[in-house]
Amino acid sequence: MESPPKPLPDLPITTTTTTTTTTPTTPNPKKLTLIPLIFLIYFEVAGGPYGEEPAVQAAGPLLAILGFLIFPFIWSVPEALITAELSTTFPGNGGFVIWADRAFGPFWGSLMGTWKFLSGVINIAAFPVLCIDYMEKVIPALESGWPRYLAVGVSTLFLSFLNFTGLAIVGYVAVVLGLVSLSPFIVMSLIAIPKIKPHRWLSLGQKGVKKDWNLFFNTLFWNLNFWDNVSTLAGEVEKPRKTFPKALFVAVIFTCMAYLVPLFAVIGSVNVDQRKWESGFHAEAAEIIAGKWLKYWIEVGAVLSGIGLFEAQLSSSAYQVLGMADIGFLPRFFAVRSKRFDTPWVGILISTLITLGVSYMNFTDIISSANFLYSLGMLLEFASFIWLRRKMPTLKRPYRVPMKLPGLVIMCLIPSGFLIFVMAIATKTVYLVSAIMSVAGIGWFFLMKYCKAKKLFKFSANEIEDIEEE
Repeated sequence: MESPPKPLPDLPITTTTTTTTTTPTTPNPKKLTLIPLIFLIYFEVAGGPYGEEPAVQAAGPLLAILGFLIFPFIWSVPEALITAELSTTFPGNGGFVIWADRAFGPFWGSLMGTWKFLSGVINIAAFPVLCIDYMEKVIPALESGWPRYLAVGVSTLFLSFLNFTGLAIVGYVAVVLGLVSLSPFIVMSLIAIPKIKPHRWLSLGQKGVKKDWNLFFNTLFWNLNFWDNVSTLAGEVEKPRKTFPKALFVAVIFTCMAYLVPLFAVIGSVNVDQRKWESGFHAEAAEIIAGKWLKYWIEVGAVLSGIGLFEAQLSSSAYQVLGMADIGFLPRFFAVRSKRFDTPWVGILISTLITLGVSYMNFTDIISSANFLYSLGMLLEFASFIWLRRKMPTLKRPYRVPMKLPGLVIMCLIPSGFLIFVMAIATKTVYLVSAIMSVAGIGWFFLMKYCKAKKLFKFSANEIEDIEEE
């Protein structure tokens, strides 16, 4: 019989109470509370129905509706449950890096960090592009050329600076942005009610339009993933063991409703060529339903939503860098915080530079590459979750998914099958980009190992290797 696990030493919850940074921090940094955390999770995942339109273009109205109805149950709910259990059990800023390391060791922890970090910063690059896609409907000059490139670059730099001002500020900004960006969709859905013809919901798509399964599944996946990104903020949350499960539960319901209500309203009330359902179509639909004033309101909402998405996911990426430095995967200088705002400015800078580098890629290539790397990370995350349950069955878990091991395996196998499918239909370009980044991640692990052995940089004493369980 397997012996009970030894008590686990506490992981660094936040760098303000450890000695892992080289810069003094503020004495009492503000922590994230329940409401801001709900909206940060919302913006980690969705940010509103902006970007859901290609699902209709790719597979028709009925399959788009079914996708956003069914996919949360086979993907979002399991991912949120796993995040709730593991974030409350290991509430450090390393998040999923800690989980993979505790399950399989430092090599897999480091590779998890590479996959999730790169998928995150690639994903961040999509939000300024999505904002510009909506704005070009009003300002045609932004469709191409130097005005578009300039708009993407300037917006990326400005939003990164806003993130630098502090996570608590970003959290409350997310609340305001969430409410304001959703308000035009609530108005549009109400106005659309008398115009809705329910038979349009049952359409499998118009004749002559070939189904694009790659676009369809990548759109669903991109709009409903990244639930676990918030785990890298666990060290910045007030009472994370109680707050995380509540915030995730509310965020799942809130997010699904934000997608489905406008989708039902627009499909039911607007009859247009299916090929027009590209990113930004909701604004065109708003004009058809109510007039230009609502179109412009949705355009403004799209920009605000993009800001919220950018801020939430940049925070996760930056705090992941800080968390990996806290637990010895990166040199200590990666955990340096701003003296004034207590934010991980090194993590923000690195994330921003990579985001700028990929922000000029094609939008579809951006989300496909992010999805592929994220899929690799999620397969490792599901495996880590199952193995930790088996390896440490008596470990105290403040929140525990109410299933035994066989049920958990089934819960993880269903979304894992979808992950493999998404990876199988990827393009050669995505395979190449993902392979290069994975090899770079493996090389990075051995480089850091060499730097530790030769003492080329200072690393945190809170290394996972030193506290690994038998």
